Amino acid sequence: MPAPFRYSLILLGFVLSALGLSTCRDDSAGEPSTAPAAPPPGVVGGVDTLTGLIAEGDYLLVKGNCLACHSAKLITQNRADRQGWLDMIHWMQETQGLQDLGPHEGPIVDYLATYYAPEETGRRPPLGDVEWYILEQPTD
Repeated sequence: MPAPFRYSLILLGFVLSALGLSTCRDDSAGEPSTAPAAPPPGVVGGVDTLTGLIAEGDYLLVKGNCLACHSAKLITQNRADRQGWLDMIHWMQETQGLQDLGPHEGPIVDYLATYYAPEETGRRPPLGDVEWYILEQPTD
């Protein structure tokens, strides 16, 4: 087997392993391994430490498609429902040159609408039960 091809297979094995897609079996039992899957490298507490994206669901699709053009901060700082994310994607396609996401559009929008949905947060609540008083100006 030529060396470049062999190295390509080794690299592919590392990539599949890192993504948790390895099809390796425990040859002694002939059954798939039942060991719990370890989190992918760079994921701590359910968050991809490189990007700040929540490392759940189809986040690898988002990482691969969205971060080719912009920072993950553009995702993590925004909140929208499913239609809002679709509108943003369609705006990027119409004005920014984003390619058609094809079959990936649905899973990407599902991920964004699930993990970056609107939150009921905002300004602090109004102050209550405060005793106000008038400040007097000093006289010279």
